[in-house]
Amino acid sequence: MEQAAGCPAVGGSYPQKNAEILSSQYGINLFLAGLLLTFAWAVHAVGISKSHLLSYLITLMLIQLLWMLWYLCRSCTQRRLIRDKDTHAGARWLKCGITLFAVITLILDSFKIGYYIDFSNCLSPTEGVFPVTHAAHTILQVYFLWCHAKDVIQSFKTLERFGVIHSVFTNLLLWTNGVLTESKHQLNEHKERLITLGFGNITIVLDDHAPQCNCTTTTLCSIFSQGIYYLYPFNIEYHILASTMLYVLWKNIGRKVEHHQQNKTPFKFHGITVGMIFGLIVLTSTIAIVVVYLIQIGGSKVKSELALTMFYLHAIFVLALMCTAGIVALLIYRLEDRSLDNSKNPARKLDAELLVGTAAGSWLLSWGSILAIICAHGHPKYTWYNLPYSILVIIEKYIQNLFIIESIHREQEKGNDDIKTLRIVTISRGTTLSLTPLYKEIYNGRAACDSGDIPCLFKGSISGRENDGAGIAKEETSQDNSLVMHSASDFSFCSGNSVTNNKRRILKNIAAFLFLCNLSLWIPPAFGCRPEYDNGLEEIVFGFEPWIIVVNLAMPFSIFYRMHSAASLFEVNCKT
Repeated sequence: MEQAAGCPAVGGSYPQKNAEILSSQYGINLFLAGLLLTFAWAVHAVGISKSHLLSYLITLMLIQLLWMLWYLCRSCTQRRLIRDKDTHAGARWLKCGITLFAVITLILDSFKIGYYIDFSNCLSPTEGVFPVTHAAHTILQVYFLWCHAKDVIQSFKTLERFGVIHSVFTNLLLWTNGVLTESKHQLNEHKERLITLGFGNITIVLDDHAPQCNCTTTTLCSIFSQGIYYLYPFNIEYHILASTMLYVLWKNIGRKVEHHQQNKTPFKFHGITVGMIFGLIVLTSTIAIVVVYLIQIGGSKVKSELALTMFYLHAIFVLALMCTAGIVALLIYRLEDRSLDNSKNPARKLDAELLVGTAAGSWLLSWGSILAIICAHGHPKYTWYNLPYSILVIIEKYIQNLFIIESIHREQEKGNDDIKTLRIVTISRGTTLSLTPLYKEIYNGRAACDSGDIPCLFKGSISGRENDGAGIAKEETSQDNSLVMHSASDFSFCSGNSVTNNKRRILKNIAAFLFLCNLSLWIPPAFGCRPEYDNGLEEIVFGFEPWIIVVNLAMPFSIFYRMHSAASLFEVNCKT
């Protein structure tokens, strides 16, 4: 009987599992075809031009637009139905972040449209159609994610799996296209800088995809062409964030959600002043270092070496601080006895996998630099700073990953739910009095232990007075017969809660500090400050082309790691 009853359930899961497998294979083939087309354009393959790549991307975006419009219309007609929601997916701060990147992406599209208009005589029409389609795609996709990122789809599941996975890999291909375009621009600048560092034996061949005609308005063309590359980092982050949110939506299709109320965790500046101050100091100094680096690098050999030395010293100091902060946070976790939340959560699982997976990119670069320093015959003075820098990059990400993954898996404190009142029991003719407001003040840190207004151990007796209309005489009798009962837990609660609050305050300051540090370390590689390119030692040891291939493959993951870590640390700060 049990087997017979179980068969339909098992059999019913096969179509959905097959749909998941088929849709994932469809998405992977879609991505691989686009990846090969992108690679063919990058290496100037015969018979393949940029217009072929853009036509493919335009087609994918139009298909996604049609699917999103269908989904939105269907949702609008069924808006009265109660749908399951994944409360962990599509956090508000994540939606705000992707909206900010989308706005800058729209500015990038407008620059591309202007660039096409100025060079319209020698550019393919697809280069004008692409930014227009991309702008429409961006606007509708952001609206879609704001409204439906939390959806747990239970109808048309097979069709929706293909629609969502198509959207995931479309964004990944757009991300790949942005990464490649931006990397080619950085590579051209890097080749020009190598001469100033004395590496003249490396063949310098610029990979130029510039239009073969004159611009109609020179000033505007210069603004558009230069501005596009400064906006690409935001476009790259937008597409990778969109693909991760859509992937969580895909994983949630057909999922059975446990219905429980999730505690809201708003971000508050209160109590994180120290972490914010130190983090802002790091952020400000990093911006200054990047500006000086970009000005000095390539000017002369002396200036380039000074720029590299300055970058390494600053990065070593920041990474050492981050390692220290991470170790302190982990030590605090070891002192606490709190269970981990091991419930099924696609968003949290993806966060942990992305942290480790994308960290591998910078670990690859760091190990390459360490081997180059060990194996090289000659060592310019500035290259020695690369050794502690590379070692600290490996250690810092190792520690930070441990801290973030443990933080997002830790169960939140249940003090607010389980202990609602601190009762001071007063027996007065059978009457029991509850002083709830006093507990709330103590728990929220606004009473005795923090402000000093009320001592933790009450010096006088607290008596409940019962006034039943008989006047002062009965009140005095009631007072005489009162007995105040204080348990040991009542007296120790204040001090125990103070220790817990201090630990939470330290953890929140560490999370805030690491959040700003990760934003700071995202800025240099995103805006062209890349010593892995400009150091020159790795090119000599590994060869120019092999090392450049490694850097171009690993750098996008390293850049994404910092932004993803910042987003995860923001969530940690809210939950702590």
